[in-house]
Amino acid sequence: MGILDFVVWNVSPDIISSPVNIRWYGLMFAIGFLAGTSILGRIYRHEGAPERWVGILLIWVVCATMIGARLGHVFFYEWAYYSQHPLEIFKIWEGGLASHGGTIAIIIAVLLYSLFTTRRSPIWTFDRLVIPVALVAGLIRIGNLINSEIFGTATTLPWGFMFLRSRQWHEMYYGQACHPTQLYEALCYFILFALLMWMY
Repeated sequence: MGILDFVVWNVSPDIISSPVNIRWYGLMFAIGFLAGTSILGRIYRHEGAPERWVGILLIWVVCATMIGARLGHVFFYEWAYYSQHPLEIFKIWEGGLASHGGTIAIIIAVLLYSLFTTRRSPIWTFDRLVIPVALVAGLIRIGNLINSEIFGTATTLPWGFMFLRSRQWHEMYYGQACHPTQLYEALCYFILFALLMWMY
C-alpha cells in the first residue's frame, strides 16, 4: 500500500495524564456545553425569556446527559457485569457512556424543566435546545474519534483509519483500515447545526 492509502490513527486520548487525567473526550463535552449554553442564552435573550431559565436548563441537561448516558451503557451493554458489581456503576471516569441513554434522559429532563420552570409546552424548549445539541453531538463524536472508539467496518477507501490504540480494532480488523464513522456522524451534526441556526 502507498502512504496515502489509509490513515494511521495513534492519537493519545489524554491531554494530561499526570498528576490528574484530563482527556480530549471530556474537553469536547465541556466545550460543547459552554458553547451550547452561550447559544441558548442568546436565543432566550432574543425572545425575551428569563435568562435564569438557561442556567436551570443547563443543570437539568448536564445531569441528565451524564446519568442517562452512564445508565444507558450499564443497562444496554454490560448489565451482566454491573449487576454483579453495582458500585462500579459510579466509576464514570473509567468510561462507558451510551448516547441513546443520554437522549432518553434529556427528554425526561426537558419534560420536568417545562413542568417546573418554564410552565410552557416542552416543544417550546425542544425547538430551541436542538440547535446547540447538534453542535454538542458533533464535538462528542470528535471525542470518540480521539478515543479510537465506535468506528465502522473495514474499508479500502483512502480515508480509512487504522485505530492502533483500539483493542477492538486489533481483535477484529488488525491490518485493515476502517471507516471513521465518528467523522461521518460529526460532519452530519455540524451540517445540521448550521441548518438549524439558519432556520432559526
